[in-house]
Amino acid sequence: MRDIAERVAAGERVTEGDALAMLATPDINGLGAIADAVRARLHDRRAFYGCSVNLNYTNVCELRCPLCAFSCDEGDSGAYVLDMEEVARRVRHACDCGVDQVHIVGALNPALELDYYRQLVSTVKAVREDLYIVGFTATEYDYMSQISGASVDRLLTEFREAGVSALPGGGAEVFDAEVRQRIAPKKISGDQWLAVMRTAHRVGLRSNATLLYNHVETDAHVVDHLRRLRALQDETGGFQALVPLPYHGERTEVPARRRRPTGLDTVRLFATARIYLDNFPHIKALWMYLGWKTVQALMHFGVDDIGATYLNEKIVHAAGASTPDSGSEEALRGMIQQAGFTPVRTNAGYEKASE
Repeated sequence: MRDIAERVAAGERVTEGDALAMLATPDINGLGAIADAVRARLHDRRAFYGCSVNLNYTNVCELRCPLCAFSCDEGDSGAYVLDMEEVARRVRHACDCGVDQVHIVGALNPALELDYYRQLVSTVKAVREDLYIVGFTATEYDYMSQISGASVDRLLTEFREAGVSALPGGGAEVFDAEVRQRIAPKKISGDQWLAVMRTAHRVGLRSNATLLYNHVETDAHVVDHLRRLRALQDETGGFQALVPLPYHGERTEVPARRRRPTGLDTVRLFATARIYLDNFPHIKALWMYLGWKTVQALMHFGVDDIGATYLNEKIVHAAGASTPDSGSEEALRGMIQQAGFTPVRTNAGYEKASE
């Protein structure tokens, strides 16, 4: 860790070999010191959070990925599609709760046509024009292209003009083709995911990127995933944050390596990501996936964003998450302050920031 620390302090870029070493190091304190220094250089003592509502508009999906506990088939008990009246009701309620951001993610429902996705965005904007919309994953845009015949480029441009400001990072999972074949065999490939993001960045949309861990991946798969993200970021500069997600496998067809990843595994992963992704502005740890105590610890290992209030989150809770499905702004600010940082409210584009 001393050698890596000296090179990072000198502004040198760490290698894939360094990343593998960091993911395996027993020197957690040394690793944390490097990651914390990188974080402090970028953000000082500020830590970010948002006030957001999740719109998981349908759970009917033609992919039925083995890793997913959220999706179901048409006609299954619990299958649903939100109509526009319900969408508007949920968004109005969220606005009454102080939300300024809407996060739209759903399943690939063969009964829905492109116009449904358009109506989702227009309905949100009709409730309140200035709401910041984080809308649809790369997988969803690829699917819209398939069902409509419109190019991904055209769709991303259309939705940006309609009011979408950024893309969530979902669907990335792990890019390795063999891993994807095991956990999400019908989902678009890692290369396709990266291609959609490249196009999104080109038309003026920013995005996040995710990394799903604690399933069948190895450290080498993790490093390969980070390498590809860093390379695309060098090219486009369009990623805002990496969001590592611990896999919850209790109700899925792919068992997790452990019921929960160990604290050391999680610390190593987030700290390594902060150090290796030197061109990513932010590393985000979602309190809803990880729990408050873990996120508070991770803030000393490179994390600068803890996620948002997430009213009505469904996907990770379907897989067995035990955290609440909503959080208050007061609670998020308190969590940050207790960890010794200054809370800053912002949106997914980090365009608005207020302490």
